Amino acid sequence: MVFDGRRTRAELEAGNATYHYYSLPAAEAAGLHGITRLPYTLKIVLENQIRQQADGMTGSEGVTAIAGWLRNRSSDHEIGFRPARVLMPDSSGIPLLGDMAAMRDAFARLGGDPKRLNPQLPIDFICDHSVMVDEHGHAGALAGNMRLELERNKERYDFLRWGRDAFENFRIVPPGSGICHQVNLERLARVVWTRTGNGRTIAFPDSVIGMDSHTAMINSLGVVGWGVGGLEGGIAALGEAVSMAIPEVVGCRLSGKPRAGVTSTDIALTVTQVMRGHKVVGKFVEFFGPGVDELALPDRATISNMTPEYGPTMGFFPVDAETLRFLTLTGRDSAQVALVEAYCKAQGLWRDAGTPLPDYTQVVEIDLGAVEPSVSGPRRPHERVPLAKARDAFRDAYPEKGGAAPVAGSGHALQSGDVVIAAITSCTNTSNPSVMVGAGLLARNAVRRGLKTRPWVKTSLSPGSRVVADYLARSGLQQPLEQLGFHVTGFGCMTCMGNSGPLPEPIADAIEAGGLATVAILSGNRNFEGRIHPAVRANFLASPPLVVAYALAGSIDKDLSKDPLGDDRDGNPVFLRDIWPDTDEIRAVIGQTLTPELFRQHYAAPVDPEGWQQSGDAASTIYDWNPASTFIRRPPFFDDMEAEPPKVSDITGARVLAIFADMLTTDHISPIGSISPKTPAGQYLQSLGIAPKDFVNYAARRLNHDVMTRGTFASVRIRNEMTPQVEGSWTRHQPGLEEMSIYDAAQCYAREGVPLVVIGGAEYGAGSSRDWAAKGTRLLGVRAVIAESFERIHRSNLVGLGVLPLQLMNGVTRHTLKLDGSEVIDVTGLEAGLTSRMDVQCRITRSTGERISVPLRVRLDTHPEVEYYRHGGIFHSVLRRLIKEGAHA
Repeated sequence: MVFDGRRTRAELEAGNATYHYYSLPAAEAAGLHGITRLPYTLKIVLENQIRQQADGMTGSEGVTAIAGWLRNRSSDHEIGFRPARVLMPDSSGIPLLGDMAAMRDAFARLGGDPKRLNPQLPIDFICDHSVMVDEHGHAGALAGNMRLELERNKERYDFLRWGRDAFENFRIVPPGSGICHQVNLERLARVVWTRTGNGRTIAFPDSVIGMDSHTAMINSLGVVGWGVGGLEGGIAALGEAVSMAIPEVVGCRLSGKPRAGVTSTDIALTVTQVMRGHKVVGKFVEFFGPGVDELALPDRATISNMTPEYGPTMGFFPVDAETLRFLTLTGRDSAQVALVEAYCKAQGLWRDAGTPLPDYTQVVEIDLGAVEPSVSGPRRPHERVPLAKARDAFRDAYPEKGGAAPVAGSGHALQSGDVVIAAITSCTNTSNPSVMVGAGLLARNAVRRGLKTRPWVKTSLSPGSRVVADYLARSGLQQPLEQLGFHVTGFGCMTCMGNSGPLPEPIADAIEAGGLATVAILSGNRNFEGRIHPAVRANFLASPPLVVAYALAGSIDKDLSKDPLGDDRDGNPVFLRDIWPDTDEIRAVIGQTLTPELFRQHYAAPVDPEGWQQSGDAASTIYDWNPASTFIRRPPFFDDMEAEPPKVSDITGARVLAIFADMLTTDHISPIGSISPKTPAGQYLQSLGIAPKDFVNYAARRLNHDVMTRGTFASVRIRNEMTPQVEGSWTRHQPGLEEMSIYDAAQCYAREGVPLVVIGGAEYGAGSSRDWAAKGTRLLGVRAVIAESFERIHRSNLVGLGVLPLQLMNGVTRHTLKLDGSEVIDVTGLEAGLTSRMDVQCRITRSTGERISVPLRVRLDTHPEVEYYRHGGIFHSVLRRLIKEGAHA
């Protein structure tokens, strides 16, 4: 059928205003039969396609393909999605800004007008990933950490201010304002977006592409959005459609009611564990059922925030009365709230108890009444265990406990299982008043009983927005938290992303001397090995009240369900159940302290830290790179770029750089935290005269490719199966078998002209949206990654950098192939003609001379991805097109 989206335009009255919109009921009447049965997320994607078609940006193929999804509740069709806006934190945003500045250089070198390279969508840039927990446990910690952040990042922030002035559609939320996803939830998201033109105001669903994997947190508000790498986010900002295959949609039916003492964190960890087992990578997940009505919107936000930890693109809650209540509570304009209600009801995007069930690809059941107090660890977010089994999980993972190691000058000793970091951190939980007030009440109850934090525990409180600190102070709960050492240390990601800062030197020395497996307890979303702190082996995710409880207990080697946390002033044992906060009191405190005025007050007066508004470089079109800088270097990806792409070639004579087990995370591939002096990156910085105390961390050096390439596959906890006897960034150079760092081996192969491949297990590239995990892979000379399966964002990032993701098939694994890294790899069939998801042959030549061939699936999943790879990268493709368009303008 030939569909004309213009005929679906209708009018809507809301809040004393008239809006035009593209009506889904009108689209059904025009021939898209049955679309009322589509899942909510696909209805929103369908509206996006109708609007694009009506604006003349695409044909009607995407519209009819989404309607056709209902036949099999799946589709192989590709579409281009255009979001309303782009969200980016500084950790991925500053590297993207560097890429765009370098693209302008290449634009000028190839004869184009660099001013043509500009964001076409609104960009919200939030500085939240740089602040570290250097100071803690005292009233001046917040000011001290902010001062250090501005000093360390002056060069980066000057560059950022240049970008704000040099590019269009670029809005910055300054350091100290909060975490991007919480700011998005509390302020930026509108649920229904509008644009004005030709005398009309068009209303359409809010949607966002975020350059951080936890962007899906906004799904809790009924907003379609997901995380991507900096590459895909960059092309979205430049006005390109985001290429995607129409996904399967899994319905997660929530039933029952949470029991007393069960937190939203416990529910989110349970959902993560259950859904990870259903293999939902790359799918949409929608929550429905009577259990949804038992969840306040912040509870839903905690669940949606954990979406990337079990693999789908989105974890979506439709708009309902609770959505409107939250929008009102957070100070949104009443006219906007009225528009959200009217629009969603008109479009069939409203959920209530009587709403017919959409057609889902499959349905998963979770009973909220069966959820119990939990933690997840010690290495993966989906490793949920009941609180009573936390000790067993630690002991099973680290059976060689070792002895006690004295802590110099303290009078006490440290042993394996001791908690050395207890952090209330991350937008995952600090966005939820119920668990934050719960933590404050637990602290109050503990102080009243005379309990104290153990002296070896580094405590911190890093809220995701300033509103949290305000309501804790107003409720009187900040004081008992501070009495236990939980002073506010900053408003940013901090410990959750690995910016936990240094441990006290005597503690660090004791850990190293005793070879101890110590523990971090955090209210974050990720606990991968080496992520939180390089000296801490075990990391457990927990609710904020449990973080406080473990700080009191001082060890994971206690069963908090029955062992005492400590003794009161009279020497009587105090148990967790004795100080656990009452649910009714939590609700009462929230009702007394959270008001719309509180949110309006904070967001009406943006943070302006000292020195932030000082002018950086002049806003020239072309950035003036400083060759002596060790923070801001021009990315090398466009240095040799020519006007036409090179021909695609087969991969011949490749060596294996490394072999990794299942679920190698992007934290393993490209660490974000501290730089060890003994690593290639640390040795490089020292060779430039930079002392280890001034390294800052990998996150701060992300626009220095010489540091980041040396930091690729450089986690202190990474394990290469080619060097099973050692932990860390080691491999064997072939064919001589000399053991060396992965970086040094890659340099040897580069000098020899030998291409490289990396071999992986299942779920390769899980975790953060870290584009440097792909950038570093490319700069090491890796042509392809061969794995059993890929996580969504990292696969996309590899394609975006011109690294070919190749998937093993038919149950074949690195183990069934008996790979040891001595093999020579040839991949043929690429030169004959590249198509999406084609099969190619991989010839493996063993050191004995034996040869075998296996088929591999080329994981270029869409036609645009084939083009990106053919051009050598996603930005290369866009840049060449813009240059050609400029030449014909």
